[in-house]
Amino acid sequence: MERFKNGILVATAILACASATPSGAWAQGGADKAAIAAELPEGAEFTVCNGSEPLTLDPSRMTSVSEHTISMALFEGLVTYDPRTARAVPGIARSWAYSEGGSRITFTLRDASWSDGTPITAATVVDSWLRTLDPKTGSEYAYLLGMVIRGADAYSRGRSGEESVGIRALDARRFQCDLVGPMPYAVDMMAHPVFSVLPMHAIRKYGDEWFYPERFVGNGPFVLAAWIPEDSIEVVPNERYWDAGAVGLSRVVYLPIDDQAKAYGIYERGEADWAHGVPLARLDEIRLRPDYHVAPQIATYYYYFNLSRAPLDDVRVRKALAMALDMEELVDTVNKGGQLPAASLVPAMDGYESVRGAAFDVAGARRLLAQAGFPDGQGFPAISVVYNTLEGHKRIAEWVQRSWKKNLGIDVTLVTQDWRSFLGTRSDSHDFYIARAGWVGDYLDPNTFLDMFIIGSGNNDGLYSNKRYDELLRRAATMKAGPARMDVLRKAETILILEDQAVIPFYYYVEQDLIDLTRWDGWYSNPLGVHNLKFVTRRAAVTKLAN
Repeated sequence: MERFKNGILVATAILACASATPSGAWAQGGADKAAIAAELPEGAEFTVCNGSEPLTLDPSRMTSVSEHTISMALFEGLVTYDPRTARAVPGIARSWAYSEGGSRITFTLRDASWSDGTPITAATVVDSWLRTLDPKTGSEYAYLLGMVIRGADAYSRGRSGEESVGIRALDARRFQCDLVGPMPYAVDMMAHPVFSVLPMHAIRKYGDEWFYPERFVGNGPFVLAAWIPEDSIEVVPNERYWDAGAVGLSRVVYLPIDDQAKAYGIYERGEADWAHGVPLARLDEIRLRPDYHVAPQIATYYYYFNLSRAPLDDVRVRKALAMALDMEELVDTVNKGGQLPAASLVPAMDGYESVRGAAFDVAGARRLLAQAGFPDGQGFPAISVVYNTLEGHKRIAEWVQRSWKKNLGIDVTLVTQDWRSFLGTRSDSHDFYIARAGWVGDYLDPNTFLDMFIIGSGNNDGLYSNKRYDELLRRAATMKAGPARMDVLRKAETILILEDQAVIPFYYYVEQDLIDLTRWDGWYSNPLGVHNLKFVTRRAAVTKLAN
């Protein structure tokens, strides 16, 4: 998910009821909040600079990293992320077992309940997943369930009824799902919020307003205490969480700040405990801080082509635009944060060697552009690059604009939009020529990058269409883990990047965070950059000094 990460776009869905969001303080009353505070266990408050304002707290409809980060506090699925490895660890499921062929999983649930005391059963899981898959829900990420659960794709596309979905409650504590094949990453994928278990009783009662603070019901380590739009979201410990004793924070405050310079200022003044991402203008200074942490991440920054628009419907034009950009120059002179230049969409992973896409080649790019009918850029039509408002995206777009003018003789305009408008432009209306994007893997497998480009995928914003590509991904989904499966995935990426140049990969992200680990324990850099605050506690030595 463009899980996000300070402006990385995972996908797009604007909650249908967003227009009904109260314009004033959307929160519990002061007396209620005071009562909550008075009952809090001893612990520590933790403040997060959390990127863009959430558009929803409904896990079925979440798309951004900021929403995902909050989701891990409020909801828990069958599994959650290990804080060190980002692999799946037990959530409300205490254990699971694969069938002999690997295409069926049976989960055994804990004795768990919602924050209002309503029991969570295997039937709750069934109803939750069906609700996410229901076309009426409008979940952009429903395709993830469709990639692994037998019959889920057909149901989510309206081609069959819910009875075709291979999920069932064997009894109150045993949930079973049939996979489309022996998928090695299925359980890891299920840590994603789209697989969340939902409070169906509250959803049926309150409809799209079920996650308002005064009506909120969750099953995560925290519950929603207050939401003041464009100001803050506050969560406090969930007394009915099955592992409540492990929760070490007494309150978490999420600040919706997508301006990294502003976020750094807040962190620097001691008004926040964790800030993700750093302002490029102050990177040299920040690098010297002991509380600055940088680590490799399974994530890629790239540009989408809208393949339905001329001249971008010509692969020669797309290849020329890609070959005219020197990604080494970008990471060395513009980003300067340790990012790695990318020639492929999928970063190298265990068992997977990245495909090598188009290399920087100005002479070759000019030849291709001339073959497409635009020698030295003559006659090239007016096109634009759209990006969401963030200083880092602006600098990259300006570098692209200069590079294409210098190397190809073409002019492009730059368009910046606020987050909500950008989501609508790129993912809803597809009203763009070229648009920035970024993707953080949802699980540790190449498929997490490649499945976005299947025909009809909710994240296929450039409208890419290649039946050979789709066939390879579906074949890989039926194969056991091993070199043969990885080879099929590499063939698919070769089509996407080398043959069709559907996107321009720019670089592989590094995770950049500011957090004082002499004060806080349980926070770790990990390959997906996911951080469940259930595991974060104030270090004992600091607590003792504070007392």
